Amino acid sequence: MKRMGVDIKKYKAAAGKKIKLKNYSTDDAGDLDKESGKAELEAVKVKLNTYQETLYAENAHSVLIIFQAMDAAGKDSAIAHVMSGLNPQGCEVYSFKTPTTNEYEHDFLWRHHLALPQRGRIGIHNRSHYENVLVCKVHPEYILNERIPGYDQVDKIDKQFWKSRYESIRSFEKHLADNGTVILKFFLHVSPDEQKQRFLDRINDPAKNWKFASGDLTERARWKDYMAAYEDAINETSTDEAPWYIIPADKKWFARLTISQIIEQAFADLKLKFPVLADSELEKLDEYKKQREAPDAF
Repeated sequence: MKRMGVDIKKYKAAAGKKIKLKNYSTDDAGDLDKESGKAELEAVKVKLNTYQETLYAENAHSVLIIFQAMDAAGKDSAIAHVMSGLNPQGCEVYSFKTPTTNEYEHDFLWRHHLALPQRGRIGIHNRSHYENVLVCKVHPEYILNERIPGYDQVDKIDKQFWKSRYESIRSFEKHLADNGTVILKFFLHVSPDEQKQRFLDRINDPAKNWKFASGDLTERARWKDYMAAYEDAINETSTDEAPWYIIPADKKWFARLTISQIIEQAFADLKLKFPVLADSELEKLDEYKKQREAPDAF
């Protein structure tokens, strides 16, 4: 699907094909300028609203949209713009933080399974089960909190451990897809320079101070480790049924448009239809209509 300079296929990490994040631009804007991009986004929002209504009426599929990124990449604002074209009654957003004590009493996928969307609904996960192969891979000491038998020391968390964890994620997502969940995974690919500027904006603007945390700078210092973790996660878990999209995020307006068009295309591929009433029910509707149109109808 290509419209107004946005070729969404170029951002998809093909299943079985290894990617290198350094080969993906962070500041791509296609053939668009900002104003035309914003206008196109508004048009896409209208279509998304219609697709969502049909999704709810058909009640056969659910849609799970996952956002992952480095700090200040624009996840929150991207979600806000996608949500603005949807009916909030049919959409839920979950923002996953550090697991609670109760969550650590279960396997790492448990809390994410609880947050899955029902049929006919859209679920948006701001961070997700992928934190368990991203931040936990950069900080393997966090794995010890899970108290997994055989992994009571950091030096025991080896390549086989991560291989098994990727396999668990692939199996989890395949199970969801086999049962009607459409899965779209977005990595917002921001550059170190753009992240630095956004951190400075948070520091300089009193209205944005609350967004800044000193820990963000600590994690920024491990940029290369995080990029390696993202590459591994994308290469291991981008499948036909649950693809990853690497979204250039330096220009927020373009990231929002690209994400919205990818979601729109996913809806179009479902070929959703409103349910059709049986002939006997249609006959009843005609009778009800006549009754209501009668001069003495209440």
